[in-house]
Amino acid sequence: MPRRSLIALLLACAALACTAPAEARWPLKRFALGLTDSPGGAAKLKRSGGLKLRYQYLAGGVNTGEGWSTWNENGTFVDRYVGESARAGVVPVFSYYMIRRSLPGRDDGDEARAVLSNLRNGATMRAWLADLRLFLERAARFRSTSVVLQVEPDMWGYAHQAASSDDAASVPVAEVGNLPGLAQQVVRLRDQVAPNVILAWHLSGWGTKVDLSLNNPSLKRSAALGRRAARFYRSLHASFDVTFTDFSDRDAGFKRHILGAGREAWWTAADYRRAVRFLSGYSRSAGQRVVIWQIPVGNTLMRAMNDSWGHFQDNHVQWALGAGRSPRRHLRSLARAGVVALLFGGGAGGTTCACDADHDGVTNPAPINGNRRRSLRADDDGGYFRGRARALRGRLRSMRIR
Repeated sequence: MPRRSLIALLLACAALACTAPAEARWPLKRFALGLTDSPGGAAKLKRSGGLKLRYQYLAGGVNTGEGWSTWNENGTFVDRYVGESARAGVVPVFSYYMIRRSLPGRDDGDEARAVLSNLRNGATMRAWLADLRLFLERAARFRSTSVVLQVEPDMWGYAHQAASSDDAASVPVAEVGNLPGLAQQVVRLRDQVAPNVILAWHLSGWGTKVDLSLNNPSLKRSAALGRRAARFYRSLHASFDVTFTDFSDRDAGFKRHILGAGREAWWTAADYRRAVRFLSGYSRSAGQRVVIWQIPVGNTLMRAMNDSWGHFQDNHVQWALGAGRSPRRHLRSLARAGVVALLFGGGAGGTTCACDADHDGVTNPAPINGNRRRSLRADDDGGYFRGRARALRGRLRSMRIR
């Protein structure tokens, strides 16, 4: 390109507050693993080996007096979390989950109705936008550090279900007109206040009204549902940097013993094939890389996993990270589908933690279902997740993302 044309392009870009394309904004060059991690845990997480990201919820509602901005004075909770992450050399990720617990919808037992009614409330949305700006102002203090912000898990899924013909413009939002107006305002605020923040949109697998975890669509249909989800995302006309999604927010054992679910709580090989096909259809159609987030940490191998509180069984870690050829093949299939990272952690109290959340030390109760391996450490999963993450470090270093 001639120098004069390049200068003109750069000036035009500056005038329009252009940002780097999504491909350039994801902070890691190789497939990565991460884990939910509370403040104060960054250095320990780094020492455990194999983990490049850590995530923390920001919750409590924007107009309740209980939101994240009150946890430390003037929102400095973010400063603490980002600062210690930067010192440890891991990427901080925040899951901004505020709209559901905001007033007036927080007391509505119908989650979808609560979210959509809050979106239509002018006072709530003014408070939401101010709260988001505060987060960006805090994150902007670390301009040389990439900070990932996952914007409102579930909200986009409920909006998709309420939309007409997968068109986000049909969903009204106070102050900004509609859902595309909100998405565009989020991107605009990020560009103006905190260019170091990487914005993540959340893809809910049930937003199309066909829940992949409860239904059994064909592989062809699963890919088509992914393309429908991409059509909804594209109708926002807002360029997020990456897409987050999830398989399940609780261990299968938790769902069965605490929530009363049946055998469908356990994922089968067919369920995973459908999920990968769905993500591939979405990623290619939306032009988005994908991070799978909040993956349950339970396993079926360690004696610590006896389906008691904090020690529930699951098979997601074994499917993705276990020893042998199959997990390696599964990681490759995820990468081909556009996935660049896996973030592990339960979405509710009592789910299995790759830490000693129950403070019960090394535990080896009587085996159930053939789980005869003794604990490797005091982690509530028997240490299996951290052991597999450490063992896979070399393989992950060879998986450059596209």
